[in-house]
Amino acid sequence: MEFHYRKPTRLREFDYSQNGYYFITICTKNKKCILSQIVGEGLCALPSIILTAIGEKVYDAIKYINENYNGVKVDKYIIMPNHIHLIISNQTGGDGTPPLQVYDIIGRLKSFTTKQYGDILWQRSFHDHIIRGEKDYFEIWNYIDTNAQKWKEDCFYKK
Repeated sequence: MEFHYRKPTRLREFDYSQNGYYFITICTKNKKCILSQIVGEGLCALPSIILTAIGEKVYDAIKYINENYNGVKVDKYIIMPNHIHLIISNQTGGDGTPPLQVYDIIGRLKSFTTKQYGDILWQRSFHDHIIRGEKDYFEIWNYIDTNAQKWKEDCFYKK
């Protein structure tokens, strides 16, 4: 029997429980466009995002993180048709309690929303980028802010 080897997606020897900022991208399974629709694209109109029912559940899960995890905050996010981007601030270390790890939070978000969807919602794993400074943070913030405007040029775009 041949086993498929999965390339590790985490930065080797990095402690994901340490305080910091993380840029996370999670794609739907097979990049199905089921989370939202982008409307109002045109010469003068700025696009708007209209969430589907499952997109609303993803929104609720993001809100839940901000309201229920002490020291963890989603600073910025966007729910695109087939993926989400998040900037997560993890400031849970240093107070004597075990720090949360970013991938635990993402696992909980994916698990909750998959149960709401009733089928496999997300691709396995997710992409993360450790934000390394203020310039990096604001470049990512701007990328998220303009993501809907550039949807047709996005590497995840599907008609």
